[in-house]
Amino acid sequence: MTGVLRPQKVHPSHLLAVAFAAGLLLTACGPSSSGPPTTGASTSSSTTASTTTAAAGCVADPAAVAGRAATTASTTAALPADLVTTLDAAAQASFKEAAAPGAIVGVRTPQGSWTAAYGVADPATGTPMATDLHMRIGSVTKTFTGTLILQLAQDGKLSLDDTIDKYYPGIPNGSTVTLRMLANMTSGISSYFTPDFLPIYFEHPATIFTPEQLIAYGVAASPIFAPGEKFNYSNTNTILLGKVVEKVTGQPFGTVLQQKILDPLGLTGTSWPGDSSDIPNPHPQGFTLQGSGTPENPANATNWSPSFGWSAGAMISTVDDLLVYDRALGTGQGLLSQAAQIERLKSFPGPTGYGLAVGCIDGWMGHTGELPGFNTSLFYDTTSDTSVVVLVNSDISSGGCSESPTLTDNPADLPCSSPATRVFVGLSTALGHTFAPNPAK
Repeated sequence: MTGVLRPQKVHPSHLLAVAFAAGLLLTACGPSSSGPPTTGASTSSSTTASTTTAAAGCVADPAAVAGRAATTASTTAALPADLVTTLDAAAQASFKEAAAPGAIVGVRTPQGSWTAAYGVADPATGTPMATDLHMRIGSVTKTFTGTLILQLAQDGKLSLDDTIDKYYPGIPNGSTVTLRMLANMTSGISSYFTPDFLPIYFEHPATIFTPEQLIAYGVAASPIFAPGEKFNYSNTNTILLGKVVEKVTGQPFGTVLQQKILDPLGLTGTSWPGDSSDIPNPHPQGFTLQGSGTPENPANATNWSPSFGWSAGAMISTVDDLLVYDRALGTGQGLLSQAAQIERLKSFPGPTGYGLAVGCIDGWMGHTGELPGFNTSLFYDTTSDTSVVVLVNSDISSGGCSESPTLTDNPADLPCSSPATRVFVGLSTALGHTFAPNPAK
């Protein structure tokens, strides 16, 4: 609910940015990073599962959210002009403080929808950002994978309490680690961002990794705690869930994704890249300080291989598609039965926390995503039936960051934040329900 996997000091290059950008930093569940603060073993929360379960949930009335009817205006009408003016001003102000060449934003409420683009898609050519561009969405992919698992559970094809050894051999504590633990990041299985993995990726970013290779890297560093004991954000968990999807259905992950989510919701701009490093046109150029990137000369990571993210972070989408998906994720409508969605909305360990492959802070349910060069924020306000999506062509943090590298003109007097989260916070404030992320580093 994916914090940002921040650069580490264990490799001359910067650590891989995947998955869970700084907006979804969950103090109730664990650390602010989606990846290890030290290579090989991510920091874990000392809060036990039994303690957090006793806390109040993040969604006040799950049944009401799951049963909430959509308005026709939400997809056919434009937002009121005065609200658009307010949102545009907030987006422009926060975008100026974000370290990204361009941004695409989208807001959907019961009154209507609005999208806008800011900055440039390609600094070299000056091509402006546009709302129809395709972007890598990183760990927002996890919410799709988790949804597939919940769909298979509601169809009786598996149980969330099945153990992983039923589907995939060789996992430490495999007879104890459940699919539920993989989805809520309490399995004790390490992420695969290890000293063996990182140099390969950064020295050869075109490398294609198989899911089995990724799992093996994580297994080699596991277990990091007893199953169910703590929270630890690990991409290996979601890669394993992707393999479960394939095992249960007998089909490739991308095929199941297309059949069970993309086609039913009409997400024609959303795609599964497989082994390809290509992004559908039109798309922007994405920039990073990871790998060979420097504050003076960020690296262009547009066509770095996304295979290392697989079912945890490889997908591509557009703002229009994500606005549709965001509401479906929040309400379950078009994806899950009401009972399954209510279970998901009740899965958060407290007012802030990570549940079944999705996070929540103060009623804002969703996920952030990050791959080198791209950063996404996707959240649904369960209190107001409002969806907000932010896509930027940079994964570079800005502000007073103690660990994340920043640009030479960095505004150090601001709180540290990934670019998509910074813009999202500005939009949420303009909407009257400020999203308050835990501090980035």
